[in-house]
Amino acid sequence: MENFKTYCLCFCMVFCNSVYAAEHQIKMLSSSNGKMMVFEPAVLKINKGDSVKWIATQPGHNSASINEMLPNDTKGWEGAVNEEISVHFDTEGIYGYKCTPHYILGMVGLIVVGNSKNNFDVAKSFALEAETKFATNKDRFTKYFSKIE
Repeated sequence: MENFKTYCLCFCMVFCNSVYAAEHQIKMLSSSNGKMMVFEPAVLKINKGDSVKWIATQPGHNSASINEMLPNDTKGWEGAVNEEISVHFDTEGIYGYKCTPHYILGMVGLIVVGNSKNNFDVAKSFALEAETKFATNKDRFTKYFSKIE
């Protein structure tokens, strides 16, 4: 009987976690509110266990992780151009991502999962170096990181 109670408790914990998980959406846009090549929202704070779906709102964009800006032991992703992609986040930390065709134009974003900033310094250091190579939007990462500091 004690084992049955333990199994039931474990089942309830797993079930409850999936019930509270949310799916967030980010639009991939060529322009919005006077800004060019943007994700909307560009900085998104979510809970561990949530998913993010990038919506192909305007043509020519994708979402791909910036692997140097991921928490340790996490897998990156790379969606196809003009396709939606959904990514599940099980590890807390900072996740940098880009539109591959428009990375040079500063089309980037950040996902903040949970409260842990275990990779904050590494991600920010890489981002600030990367934005110096952008042809436009040269302070985009700087602005985004200022929102989460």
